[in-house]
Amino acid sequence: MRSEECFRELLLRKLDEAGLEYDETLLKRLERFAGLLKEWNGIHNLTADASPEAVAANVLDSLYPLTFVEKPDSLLDVGTGAGFPGLILAAAWPEVPTVLCEPLNKRAAFLRYAALEIGLDRVTVARKRVEQLEHAPFGLISSRAVTDTGLLLRLTAKLSDAHTRYLFYKGSRLQEEIEALPPELRPRIVEREPRRYLYLEPETEKSVQT
Repeated sequence: MRSEECFRELLLRKLDEAGLEYDETLLKRLERFAGLLKEWNGIHNLTADASPEAVAANVLDSLYPLTFVEKPDSLLDVGTGAGFPGLILAAAWPEVPTVLCEPLNKRAAFLRYAALEIGLDRVTVARKRVEQLEHAPFGLISSRAVTDTGLLLRLTAKLSDAHTRYLFYKGSRLQEEIEALPPELRPRIVEREPRRYLYLEPETEKSVQT
């Protein structure tokens, strides 16, 4: 079985098991992304594991919040790395203006190329640290790279407003971070072992229905 076929089969099974909706256009984008990541990783070492199994698992991890997160009017992903979760979210929300903030040159170059190749013309890659980014407030700020929630909120303060939501991909150590959150943000934790997704909404916003 070719690696492309293997990836598609793995991904379809994972998406179906998670109850995620998808169409053929999204599947083709994700397949193309997986092929590009494998190709680039052989030269630039973008990620520790670019096998079909690992990429399918990372794609599912990136997409799972679509089961509980409202589509934003704009997206900032902090520390996108090899594409997770920001480029994968952009593939599912191609109409949403998206900024991928990635300071490392080789990863930023890959993200630009991959976005072009899979037809994501509303994606911008900013090769800089997030505290150097100048932009209007975003509707949703996501990150899987920064471990401390309070630090990430401080770093993105000038990129948010009273309506900004946050989606952070976390591990097991979360309770202390929750207790230190500012009172104007309402936390919601969604667990899918070993991942804990932290979704923060402004207190003034209506809860997202699932």
